[in-house]
Amino acid sequence: MLEMTMSAGDLARLRFAFSPLWEVAASVRVLKEPGRHPLHGSWRTEAKHRLQRGTADLSLLFDLVPTPTRYLPGFLAPTPTTSRPTLAEELEGLRAVPSQSVRAMIENAGRPASASVRRLHADPRRELHRLAEVIESYWERAIRPWWPEMLDLLDQDVRHRGSVLVEGGTTRLLNELSPRVRWHDDGLRVTHRYFTGKYALDGRGLVLVPSTFVWPTVFSKLEPLWPAALRYPSRGIAALWAPQQRTAPDALTAVIGRSRAVLLAELSAPRSTTELARRTRMSAGNASQHLTTRRRARLGATGRALRALQPDGPGRGPARPVRLISAR
Repeated sequence: MLEMTMSAGDLARLRFAFSPLWEVAASVRVLKEPGRHPLHGSWRTEAKHRLQRGTADLSLLFDLVPTPTRYLPGFLAPTPTTSRPTLAEELEGLRAVPSQSVRAMIENAGRPASASVRRLHADPRRELHRLAEVIESYWERAIRPWWPEMLDLLDQDVRHRGSVLVEGGTTRLLNELSPRVRWHDDGLRVTHRYFTGKYALDGRGLVLVPSTFVWPTVFSKLEPLWPAALRYPSRGIAALWAPQQRTAPDALTAVIGRSRAVLLAELSAPRSTTELARRTRMSAGNASQHLTTRRRARLGATGRALRALQPDGPGRGPARPVRLISAR
């Protein structure tokens, strides 16, 4: 059991973030432990075929993700510094991890190092750049084909958590992240399989990172180089790899046309214009025009649906440096 002591300042700095780089690391666990991750069976089958058709040597990435996963070196997936980083942005942070920190994390793993990991330990600067190239190759085959759907799922999870926060406050928000996470007195109690201890956040806050590949467990990241993070399973994972194409009623299609009818059907959940364009296969301009017409006509407008008319997200402010450990 991990106990995280949180002050009022920590709660004030609570934020959500996505992490493409974390999804890479977490998905490798799924490939290496198929029996523990039955929900991802169809993804694993297709991803494995795609990877087998590639020529890149992925051994360094796979060697850094042990099974069972007792400890992931923090440099493999630093805590996101912004709410929605790209893979390129996170890989830039990966390449910048200090050499002494890389060596310390490898040594803290407490297990024999493979030849590729020993090379990383000997020359972190060179090998971190090679690791970034390996991750890019893996991403192209195993993650990028599914990333739009994954990102949509993560978006919906964060929107749901925002509603929970408004309706039930921080305690309910934290208690509903996972059965393994519970608020108690002045902090969080997180049940891990291999990790126990007490840790004070000391006013630095906590980053909540929804993940498609982490179910049914959670990961805590507490190493001093980055801010604390808690990676938890996103809602709706069971349906992720078998998406149902939304259809519109025939009668509605006959009146307003298929594109507009499908657009209305997609507004059962709040979505940005960009998301709607991708899901309906419209251009962003056409989707925006249809939404504007819908709003003017007051066609079933609701607060949830009208959120789709807003810009795709607020501007990003400057981010603070962060810190990480991987515990399960």
